[in-house]
Amino acid sequence: MYDVLVIGGGAAGFYAAIHIAEKRPNTKIAILERGKDVLTKVKISGGGRCNVTHAEFNPADLSKNYPRGEKELLGPFHNYASGDTVGFFEERGVALKIEEDGRMFPVSNSSQTIIDCFISEVDRLGVQVKTLCSVSGIEQIEEEGAKIWKVAIGESFMYCKKLILATGSNPKMWKYIEALGHTIVPPVPSLFTFNIKDERMADIPGVATHAEVNVIPKKNFGKKTGKTKLDTSVLSSDGPLLVTHWGMSGPAILKLSAWGARILEQYNYQFKIQVNWVPEYHQNGLLELFLKVKQVEKKTILRTKVLDIPKRLWANLVKAAGIDDTMTWPEVSKHQLTSLAEQLTAGIFQVNGKSTFKEEFVTAGGLDLKEINFKTYESKFLPSLYFAGEIINIDAITGGFNFQNAWTGGYIAANGVVDELNANTP
Repeated sequence: MYDVLVIGGGAAGFYAAIHIAEKRPNTKIAILERGKDVLTKVKISGGGRCNVTHAEFNPADLSKNYPRGEKELLGPFHNYASGDTVGFFEERGVALKIEEDGRMFPVSNSSQTIIDCFISEVDRLGVQVKTLCSVSGIEQIEEEGAKIWKVAIGESFMYCKKLILATGSNPKMWKYIEALGHTIVPPVPSLFTFNIKDERMADIPGVATHAEVNVIPKKNFGKKTGKTKLDTSVLSSDGPLLVTHWGMSGPAILKLSAWGARILEQYNYQFKIQVNWVPEYHQNGLLELFLKVKQVEKKTILRTKVLDIPKRLWANLVKAAGIDDTMTWPEVSKHQLTSLAEQLTAGIFQVNGKSTFKEEFVTAGGLDLKEINFKTYESKFLPSLYFAGEIINIDAITGGFNFQNAWTGGYIAANGVVDELNANTP
């Protein structure tokens, strides 16, 4: 019989267990992990450096990075946010640093530093960590007038007063939660790159530039398919865009895949995007600039640095506009310059499928947000059942925000558990 069982040996599970043990010494706690290793996502995150959180310290601005959960996280972030996370690690001797784009990593540049911190904390606080513990059932039973949780592990059982589920995007656990009466929003992928085969991107993988990207909505899509009305206002993004061997990636694309996750899944990942490679210009303004350059420049168009974009991208777009390598500014027609302005500000690309972004696979979907009390992260209708992390229908864009959701949820669930245990202790 345990006071608390935490199912899931990842970021949210460890964070919750550590805070419970610290606030309430002598509480009997175990973390149950189905795999042979704990904290596996922490290990691979940020290319093995662990993007712990983001240097966005204003709760309202922080919550804007969550396509699902923005409204619900506002209260929790006022309670516990990025600054608190930094404090937690620094108190334990793990210094964090801020990179140019706001992402925060351990100064050591190694995710092992974060893992070692957690392992030493659970050892110090006496939290049991049990690996290869695959849960095969959860039910609430009554014993001596009190409700407790019975957790099946293979053929045996474990019992606890309070149960925290922090199992991430685990379909099996979602089934168990559904069986208990909760609603699961069907999961779809988020944070993915776009597969595009196009001459304009041939032979230039690795080219990166700031761009604006818009998904072109499919006309009458909802009417034809019987799908619900789609909010296409989310299908726009800007930021660094990276050309890859298979298509497009980088923050501009990843943000778009997160905000548009449900719509792009309904499109079956077959859709068109419009790219503006020079967001400071619109088509007519750029054409005006080209016509001015034409009056003064004598060199070839290919060799003229008119815009601040990578040379190889410029060369491919010049070619796509039907302009020959040897053509000079005096020789080019207005029609050709119009075509070049269009390629640069409103190029259309066909997306055929998606690819997972590195190992940082994130899912949109999970436990319905309406069924959780965000003051405690407790189930609204199953007292003493708590949730934290990606098991809930919350996900973020890339940059340390998904981990911050795990830390915040783990911390608040821990407080909820401690308050309940204290209230029930004579």
